[in-house]
Amino acid sequence: MAFDRFNRNIHYLRISLTDMCNLRCVYCMPEDMTFRAREDLLQDEEIQRLVRVFAAMGFDKFRLTGGEPTLRENLVDIVQAMRDTPGVRELAMTTNGVTLKQLAAPLKEAGLQRINVSIDTLDPDKFRRLTRWGRIEDVWAGVEAAEQAGLKIKINAVVVRGQNDKEDAVDLARLTVERPWQIRYIEVMPMGRVSDFQKSAIVPEDELRATISEALGPMELLNGGKLDGEARMFRLKNAKGSLGFISAVTKPFCAGCNRARLTADGRLLLCLLRDKELNLMPYLRNGATDEDLKEMIEESIWHKPWGHGLAQDIRPTRNMSEIGG
Repeated sequence: MAFDRFNRNIHYLRISLTDMCNLRCVYCMPEDMTFRAREDLLQDEEIQRLVRVFAAMGFDKFRLTGGEPTLRENLVDIVQAMRDTPGVRELAMTTNGVTLKQLAAPLKEAGLQRINVSIDTLDPDKFRRLTRWGRIEDVWAGVEAAEQAGLKIKINAVVVRGQNDKEDAVDLARLTVERPWQIRYIEVMPMGRVSDFQKSAIVPEDELRATISEALGPMELLNGGKLDGEARMFRLKNAKGSLGFISAVTKPFCAGCNRARLTADGRLLLCLLRDKELNLMPYLRNGATDEDLKEMIEESIWHKPWGHGLAQDIRPTRNMSEIGG
């Protein structure tokens, strides 16, 4: 097992398969975003090797992210190879859902267990405005395909003040009355070239919960307040699903952090909101053994920071799409 100096067991790895995306969400990246050349990103065999190394270290939970991971060539093969790796217990993916209608069934068959789909609003016009290019109809078709394929479903909504923090948040919460889904509300985190916009757009969890409760009635706290991953869980009265609030800014959960991130260009990040990283790419391509990689990763994990530093106005220089959410 891998532990940091604060005795946190780090066993959850989020792997970005690409920095590319087929949307340009206003809180995530500028519309004129440029992406890295394919040869500068981890190749399939390099991803598979690192998964084996991390799994041998005790990492058992993996999530594929992007950019948009469904844009990655050979995605289904990558999922199958990960599923077949000894030690891999949980395998999930976060996606914008645009191409999920075609991919849900093959991904489930390959071994994917759960899908998180990003939907910030159910309103078609507002969805188009927030994503700049997206169609809610395409994403909803992907969610339905995922449900039919038997994937466990969570819906992620990044809440932006003045954009989707009122009726849209309520509409998403209402889905849980009849559907056994988890709707997860995520506070905007200041990052990269759009950090000033993001900082002014934060909607605190308490404010958002009050908005939802006023419209749909009180919600009960679940699990005695224990987090489900990063989310504090609630349920509306008689609802089949649940509501999760991921509040990294106003209610940090750093003390229980168990995750690391591997960027598409091979850099290991121990905190989403810190720039310090271990660049594994040159070692992968210049003869490092698996034991060499393991020792470097363990050393990096040992020095994982306690918290994200937002209170001190520390912000990462990369955009979210370059890191992997």
